[in-house]
Amino acid sequence: MTTSRTPRRHTPRRRTVLTLAGVAAGAALALAAPLAASAHVHVDPATAPAGANETLTFSFAHGCDGSPTTALVIDIPDGVATTAPVVEGGWTIQRDLGADDQPTRVTFTSDQPIESGLQASVSLVVAFSEEAPNTTAVFPITQECVDGSTAWTQVAAAGEDPESLDSPAPTVAVGDAVATEDDGDPVAAADAAAASDASSAASSGAADSVARLLAGGALAVAVATLVVVLARGRRKA
Repeated sequence: MTTSRTPRRHTPRRRTVLTLAGVAAGAALALAAPLAASAHVHVDPATAPAGANETLTFSFAHGCDGSPTTALVIDIPDGVATTAPVVEGGWTIQRDLGADDQPTRVTFTSDQPIESGLQASVSLVVAFSEEAPNTTAVFPITQECVDGSTAWTQVAAAGEDPESLDSPAPTVAVGDAVATEDDGDPVAAADAAAASDASSAASSGAADSVARLLAGGALAVAVATLVVVLARGRRKA
């Protein structure tokens, strides 16, 4: 004998629960997106002209798998003619100099380990060689932590999204050469750009914090509502 099954229908309460579960999942994805995007060492600006001084700010808001950051080691690529690390509170600077007395590597050591979730940055005033237009300068960085380290050295292939890499190196697109009043004087450029860099770093940190708060708030509201609906359902049962 053949029996037929009555299609299962969702009650209004069950539909509400399923809807809220979907909202919670969406909120979790919204939270994960800004966190994943911020889990790199970023450089600002990402473009710079050749033959002129430019202040590059390298920022991060994470450690090594949760371990606090103790130092950033920045390798200076070919195409950079001069480099002057910017002295900022909270960091000790060590330079490895090449034959021309220009840094080939700069190590910023934090006075205190920096926990994940705190925005931090270091800066270099660099002048790209006038022979470097239309190239991409790659700044390999080693992030040293209390436990372990992360080498930010991966470079995206043509057409590949750098954000898809596990540990992309910060890169700067070098444009055409321009003439500026402070050419050849990286210290003067550092003084002139200090206020602008501080404002840029603060804006970056604020935007990251707002994204985290909004996504986290949405997730918390969705989960709390789901718990209330389930609790009411059990009492009615």
